[in-house]
Amino acid sequence: MLTRRDFGGGLAAGAVARWRGSDRPAPAPTPAPAKEPNLARILRTKRLRITAPIGEEPYFYRDPGTGQWTGFCVDMGRNLAAELGVDLAVVESIWADWLTDLQANKIDLSYGLNPTAQRAMFVDFSNPLYHDTFAIVARKGFAAKKWTELNAPESLIAVDIGSSREASARRFAGNATITGFKTRDEAILAVQSGRADCFVATVFLALTTLKENPEVGEFIIPVPHLRAAVCVAMPYDDDRRFRGVVDAWCEDSRTNGQIREWIVAALAKLGIEPGDLPSDVSF
Repeated sequence: MLTRRDFGGGLAAGAVARWRGSDRPAPAPTPAPAKEPNLARILRTKRLRITAPIGEEPYFYRDPGTGQWTGFCVDMGRNLAAELGVDLAVVESIWADWLTDLQANKIDLSYGLNPTAQRAMFVDFSNPLYHDTFAIVARKGFAAKKWTELNAPESLIAVDIGSSREASARRFAGNATITGFKTRDEAILAVQSGRADCFVATVFLALTTLKENPEVGEFIIPVPHLRAAVCVAMPYDDDRRFRGVVDAWCEDSRTNGQIREWIVAALAKLGIEPGDLPSDVSF
């Protein structure tokens, strides 16, 4: 039988329980879903994370004094972030790590990559942003002007590991003696010191390198001229909306001339005018 004391004690205990419950801290935010779609994550975190290899002007450049990132790929990322209503976060990396960075969810996308069937097995690619033309920075006196001439064991070729330039060198000059370096600057130093005959670059990279230091070597576009589509790489997901957003942004930016404006402006900051580009090079 429930006595008055028992009944009163129950009310008191209930009151204490209610008082303690109201004093509890607010519940923790709901954690992100285990397989959160790319676009949902970017909108939730309010950040678009892009990778930026060091020493890659005019594509990417970090001011050592201020830490500020510039370059036309950074301009592209900043514009896409603004379209999404989020902030841009630039994550310093190297080309050799871009694939694992994407797969490990350290970044949301990577600019400046050429799509291949092998790469597309692991990451998704957007429609092309523009086209790069491959060139070489050759030591003075190196006479090779054709890819067939480069494709010989006596040709000493320097490449930056993991880049599209390395992939092209191994594809079109696979018989050459190819040495990989961590960064573009290390590969250029190999040419400058005579340890390599040339560095496989793009027209933009080669012109920038020689503008900074004309004594490094000579600018050559081997024939036949090889061009490659440059796309945005991003992680695969089942939602696919982020891929759709990036494709729409690429198409809009390319057709309205904005991609060209970003590239031309970045080159101009380095003292390279459109007239300095070979007449048969288009992007």
